[in-house]
Amino acid sequence: MNARTDEPGLAAREGAAALLTAVLKEKQAFDEAFARETAAGRLARAEPRDRAFARAIAATALRRLGTIDTLIARCLDKELPNRAGPTQNILRAGAAELLFLRVAAHAAVGMNVEAASRDDAARHFKALVNAVLRRLSREGDAILDSLDTERLDTPDWLWESWVAAYGEETARAIIRAHYADPPLDISVKKAGERDAWAEKLGAQTLSAGTLRVDDAGRIEELPGFEEGAWWVQDVAAALPAKLMGDVAGRDVLDLCAAPGGKTAELAALGANVTALDRSKPRLERLAQNLSRLHLAAETVVADATVFAPGRQWDAILLDAPCTATGTARRHPDVLRLKSPADRDKLAALQARLLEHAATLLAPGGTLVYCTCSLEPEEGVRQIGAFLAAHEDFERVPVSPHEAGGMEEIVTGEGDLRSLPCHLGVEGGMDGFFAARLRRR
Repeated sequence: MNARTDEPGLAAREGAAALLTAVLKEKQAFDEAFARETAAGRLARAEPRDRAFARAIAATALRRLGTIDTLIARCLDKELPNRAGPTQNILRAGAAELLFLRVAAHAAVGMNVEAASRDDAARHFKALVNAVLRRLSREGDAILDSLDTERLDTPDWLWESWVAAYGEETARAIIRAHYADPPLDISVKKAGERDAWAEKLGAQTLSAGTLRVDDAGRIEELPGFEEGAWWVQDVAAALPAKLMGDVAGRDVLDLCAAPGGKTAELAALGANVTALDRSKPRLERLAQNLSRLHLAAETVVADATVFAPGRQWDAILLDAPCTATGTARRHPDVLRLKSPADRDKLAALQARLLEHAATLLAPGGTLVYCTCSLEPEEGVRQIGAFLAAHEDFERVPVSPHEAGGMEEIVTGEGDLRSLPCHLGVEGGMDGFFAARLRRR
C-alpha cells in the first residue's frame, strides 16, 4: 500500500491491514509488527489516535478471526486469488470494525474501500470490498446469531486441548475472556506505597496486591513510571515469585529471566538475584528496566540447559519458555502463530531446563517452575513426569493465601493454575501454571 495520511482515518485502515498481513502471512508477532509499522511503515507518520485505532482493529480481527472469515466466505462465490494482495485483510479489518467495534457503516466501508484503491493489487478488487462490507453491514448481525463464534474463533488443536483439560463450559469461558481488551496490571515496588499509588492512578487493588487500571492510555505517561515506582505485570505473572517465601537477603537464581518482571519482584523483596537468559538483547532490556526501577540484579548471558557456575542455590525460579497460550488476552496473535509442534518442542525444552535446574538446587532448597501456557503438557504433566523420575524432590502445595486468596486457582495437587476467565468480573487474568518443589 502507498499510505497517505491526508484523509482522516485512512492510515488506521491501511495500518490495520498491514498488521494482519504481518501476523497471518509473515508469521510475525503482533507487538513486533506494530513496532515495525509505527517506526517505518504505514503508521510511521500517523496520528497517535490512528495508531491506536489500527491496533484495535487488527487485535479485534485476530481475536474474532474464525468468525470473520466465515462471514466473509458467505459473501464470496469463491476464494480470493493470490493476486488480490491485501484484499482479504482489508475485508477482515472492515468486518471487525462493522460487527465488533461498531464503527458507523459509512466510515468503515468508505475508508476500507479507499484503502483498497491505494494498493496496487487490491485496487482491482475495491468493488468487491465495497459489496462485501455493505452486505455485512446489512446482514452481518443476523449471520452472527447463527454461528458458534467461540468454536470458530479457536484453532482446532486448542479447542480439543482445552475441552479435554477443563471441560467445554470452562473452555468457552476462556475463549470469551480473550475477546475483550485486558486492563493494565501494575506491581508496586514498595508494598507500603501501594494504597497511595492506587489513589494516584485511579486503580483497583486486587486481592493479590496487584493494581489494576482501566483505560490506562500511554504507560510512559502515567504517574510513577518515570520515577520507577512500579512496573507492568499481569496479576497471574506476579504470583510465582511470591511462592518463593521470604527471600530477603537470600541468593535467588532466576532462570530464563527476561523480560524481567519476576526479577524486579524478587529484587524488590530484598533478594540477591542472579538473572540468567540466553538472549543478550533481552537481558539488556531487563537491565534497563531494573535501572528505571532503581533495583539491582546480577545478569548472566547463558543457556540455562547447560549453565555450570560451580555452585548451587537455595531458591530457583524457572519461568520456562512456552507456547504462551495463556496470554492471548494481551497477545491475540499467539493462537494463530503456535501449533501442536511448537507445544511439543517447547515441552521437551522445558523438561531439559527442569532437569538441569534440579542440579543447581541445594538440598532443602525451593524450586518454583512456571509457564504462561494453558497446555497440560507444559504444566501439570511436566511436573508429574519430573517427580516420577526424581525421588529426591517433593511437591510443596500452594495455599489459597499465597495465591492472593483465590481458591479457584489452586489445584487439588496444590499447584497454581490460573485461567483467563478467572477474576472475570474484574477483567480476567493471564493463564499461568506454577508448581513449587523442594529438594529433600
